[in-house]
Amino acid sequence: MRQPSRTEDPAPQSRCRFALAWCDITPPADIYHRMWGAAKHERATGVHRPLRATVAVFADMPGKQRQILLALDHCVMGAAEHAQLVAQAAVIGGVGQEEILVVFSHTHGAGLMGLDRATLPGGDLIPPYLHVLGERAGRLVKQCMASLQPAGIVYGRGRCSLATQRDFWDGQQFICGHNPGVPADDSVIVARVTGDDGRMLASIVNYACHPTTLAWENTLISPDYIGAMRELVERDSGAPCLFLQGASGELGPREGFVGDTAVADRNGRELGYAALSMLTALPEAGTTFVYQGPVVSGATLGAWKHEKIDLDTKAGWKLQRWNEPLHYRPGQPTVAQVQAELDQFQADEAAARAAGNEARAAECRAMSERRTRLLHRLKQLPEGDRYPLQVVLWHMGDAVWVGVQGESYSVLQTELRRRFPDKVVIVATIAADWGTSYLPPRELYDTGIYQESIAVVAAGSLEQLIESISKHINS
Repeated sequence: MRQPSRTEDPAPQSRCRFALAWCDITPPADIYHRMWGAAKHERATGVHRPLRATVAVFADMPGKQRQILLALDHCVMGAAEHAQLVAQAAVIGGVGQEEILVVFSHTHGAGLMGLDRATLPGGDLIPPYLHVLGERAGRLVKQCMASLQPAGIVYGRGRCSLATQRDFWDGQQFICGHNPGVPADDSVIVARVTGDDGRMLASIVNYACHPTTLAWENTLISPDYIGAMRELVERDSGAPCLFLQGASGELGPREGFVGDTAVADRNGRELGYAALSMLTALPEAGTTFVYQGPVVSGATLGAWKHEKIDLDTKAGWKLQRWNEPLHYRPGQPTVAQVQAELDQFQADEAAARAAGNEARAAECRAMSERRTRLLHRLKQLPEGDRYPLQVVLWHMGDAVWVGVQGESYSVLQTELRRRFPDKVVIVATIAADWGTSYLPPRELYDTGIYQESIAVVAAGSLEQLIESISKHINS
């Protein structure tokens, strides 16, 4: 006997209290900017598009639990810089430090805001900029806390082909760049947040793709593709757009590593139009799509209609925060070893320049930059044999939101979505400080791929993280 078809096609939704506020955080146009080892400049020469800080607060309806997202158009932060930012924002905002989760769009065009760069050209502008950033973030938190209101969130799922796989074997070595023909996670999750008065409060776009359109030839401060994407979505919707970077460890734009800002804008529009397509199709919050019965016409037709539901049934809420203990990678280099390598590369660079060998000098300069970053990270790693990876999980109605430290490969989000098909799973990575760097899958360790070569934690860490998050969702 034929089983009847489903007679309801509901859109996933959440009910919560919500507030969002944003401000411009573009640094001085001549601040220290060198993000790439191959870059020849130190200071920025101007601004492509402004950078933004966005605070979004999610709270349960009784107001007893809340999670604060502080989203920044920056690449990463070191542990000291991150701790300073969170402490400052929490005091000004009047909230607990544990309530704030900093997430980064991961744009590589914003510059490297590290206090260890303060002695370099334009680096003197970094400490005062970070102080102002903390003040502005705190004011945004305070503004949101005073403007929380009941809201409904409706979610949609779609696709965008901007991101491609970037672990490329050129016949001799692994290169970090577009790898045609290898499948990539192209999923986009969008959310539309609406107040009880029907006014759209915000849109949220969750997508996994390294913002590395602009690279060593670019000298302008830029949010990369996120800027044009945000502009397009906001122009159409009339509401602010929050971008959340997904698990993009092995994902980057098909056309990237360029100096042409027009390419970044084109990439942003590709994602923006994909997001708008999904946002346009979303139903009104507090409704569901229901079969109304047959209508006899030239054919016997099926009539469907959006019907009201009690949105408070989507107000279920659970918040969990923990540090996942991941074993450090065996054979981690010591600070002394890395310092010795840095000194040698700097000496080799000077010798190459004196001999007129600019190609060798540029290579040594790039390798010195790698060692400088590794040294900075090693000095700030927590003591012990495990890294306490920061994870935040909050469950709202039909959706699970995950904020997680580090640069995970996309299997983090694809596996969670496979395991929990009845839930919308939003994954925001590159949260907190960059202490762990990459989390690649177990099978990629010791292959020479860039991401695994600088991974701080041991093989199996990503798999452990997936299992732990799954258990917390199930709990």
